Amino acid sequence: MTNVHKDSLFVLVKSLSKSEKRQFKLYVGRLGVNTDAKFLALFNLLDKLKSYNEKAILESGIVKKTQLSNLKAHLYKQILVSLRLNPVNQNIRVQIREQLDFATILYQKGLYKQSLKILDKAKGIAIDNEEKNIAYEIVELEKIIETQYITRSIPDRADELVQQARKLSEQNVMTSKLSNLSLQLYGMMLKVGYVRNDKDLHRVRRYFSDHLPEYSIKDLGFREKLWLYKAHLWYSFLIQDFLSCYKYASKWVDLFYDNKKMIYLNPVFFLKGNHYLLESLFFVKYSSQFKETLEKMESIVSEKDFSKNDNIASLAFLYIYSNKLNLHFLEGTFDKGLYLVKIIEYGITKHRDRIDQHHIMIFYYKIACLYFGVGDNKTCIKYLKKIIDNKKLKMREDLMCFARVLSLVAHYEAGMDYHLEVQLKSTYKFLLKMNDLQAVQKEMIKFLRKLGDIYPHELKAEFQKLYDELKKYEDHPYEKRAFLYLDILSWLESHLQNKPVGQIIREKALAIAR
Repeated sequence: MTNVHKDSLFVLVKSLSKSEKRQFKLYVGRLGVNTDAKFLALFNLLDKLKSYNEKAILESGIVKKTQLSNLKAHLYKQILVSLRLNPVNQNIRVQIREQLDFATILYQKGLYKQSLKILDKAKGIAIDNEEKNIAYEIVELEKIIETQYITRSIPDRADELVQQARKLSEQNVMTSKLSNLSLQLYGMMLKVGYVRNDKDLHRVRRYFSDHLPEYSIKDLGFREKLWLYKAHLWYSFLIQDFLSCYKYASKWVDLFYDNKKMIYLNPVFFLKGNHYLLESLFFVKYSSQFKETLEKMESIVSEKDFSKNDNIASLAFLYIYSNKLNLHFLEGTFDKGLYLVKIIEYGITKHRDRIDQHHIMIFYYKIACLYFGVGDNKTCIKYLKKIIDNKKLKMREDLMCFARVLSLVAHYEAGMDYHLEVQLKSTYKFLLKMNDLQAVQKEMIKFLRKLGDIYPHELKAEFQKLYDELKKYEDHPYEKRAFLYLDILSWLESHLQNKPVGQIIREKALAIAR
């Protein structure tokens, strides 16, 4: 969710589809006494409001100010109960927990045998679907019941339950350790981006080796392997080993294709795995496999059995359209990608409450690059301004850095000399403040600062000097990240060869394909 300060109940009501609203009203009206319930009246009022307005609620006479908080909490709970009953939300995880609840009720009534029967069936489903946390809860309840009611139907029942509990506990501990490591590495990536020097590299390597638990791959189940590949993926991203990123993202995605039912049980992880595989392919410039992977993911998402809830719809939009843009960058077909802008802006508006600001800014950066690629520098600047003016963006300082560098280049290309001087001062101040003045940025700013003193007949020679200087950083372990955000070398080549930048990138893509 984004950090938009809205009333939680109002956001929930507005997130409901027409069918969900209809079901809620049927659920509330199942007993006649609820027809005029205050919480239903509050629901109807919130449904009509365009924005949350507490004054309008109190003026409606539905509830007094002292009772509003309790009424809102009650309505919130009733909506969740209604959603839980919706067949759309009846996934395996919810169904297993429902069976666990039923078994608990039967146990409390002293119907031990019936409770154990339900638990045994639910446990089998949980283990088959890699829901080991719930499976462990089930075994623990089975152990409690067995201490009060010995069925004697299975020999060595106590030993069996103890062994099951021990095995599930070990697997859950392994999953927890790997998921903790993955989350910490992901946090590092969001806060600081890629490693920038030997000190960063050694710190990340030490952290990874110290926190990676010992394991045998043959003993790991689906969940443990998933978190293992995630941890390796984030480690590889941090140290800019993009071939290793490709390796572990492939393992992640193959894990789902080898266990196809997991695609439908864990659609979020499936989508994320494909996104990171596509990102890895983009970084290693493997356009043919990129296109194939994207088409395959779109095909799965469009299947009728694939989950269609709001969260999945938002993630699918985010990953599919972000990578559609990347495909045009890979192939240098910027003009053919312009149709995506209106679709993406509509999608951002539609999914704004479920997409965080960071990813929205990445969309804006990619759109800016698209316009830069077709030579529409003023529109490029307009989208970059959305990022530069965003004072709330706390993550991925490298994104902010390269948005500013691209803005400088676009101002130069647009002939906006006065604005260029202002931008130079602002960018230099920003980079010094964030202590992230890498060699590529230094060279770019040095070049742009002296542009005003270069005579037209000297310009090509200066472009050549900058190109030669930057070329040596193309494969530098800490400097190459600059070229992931902005293909500066292709831009320079376009000036040296008097060709559009899109043509330069297309020629490179064709050369790689051959």
